[in-house]
Amino acid sequence: MKLPVQKLHPKARMPSYAHATDAGMDLYALSEVVIEPGERVQVSTGLAFAIPEGYVGLIWDKSGLSHKSGLKTLGGVVDAGYRGEVLVGLVNLSTTRYAVRAGDKVAQMLIQKVTQPVLEEVDALDSTDRGNRGFGSTGT
Repeated sequence: MKLPVQKLHPKARMPSYAHATDAGMDLYALSEVVIEPGERVQVSTGLAFAIPEGYVGLIWDKSGLSHKSGLKTLGGVVDAGYRGEVLVGLVNLSTTRYAVRAGDKVAQMLIQKVTQPVLEEVDALDSTDRGNRGFGSTGT
């Protein structure tokens, strides 16, 4: 599969895969932004994608940023029909301000196949061992 990527700004950095077997391509910040503790920001990538019909781009955390610095991605569904700039929503969950520099990795995007099931309204669902027991029902 080829994925067309348009640079919307000359300083935008093309996404890349750090390793040949990585699922997610790294997305890079176009410019500097400081994120205060508890603050939410949109980080510009300067890129637009032509994701093929039947696929979606899903934006996920960089594990190092989330575990070491407390940065968490927000939202992150890039539909096949969208052709605008991909922005990365970040929230700083730490107690320390974080400075993103131009060219820093800020998130990763996975391209995944989409299945749109036919929705069917029913009067009742089939029963399972778990039933409707939710959070913590499996012992954690």
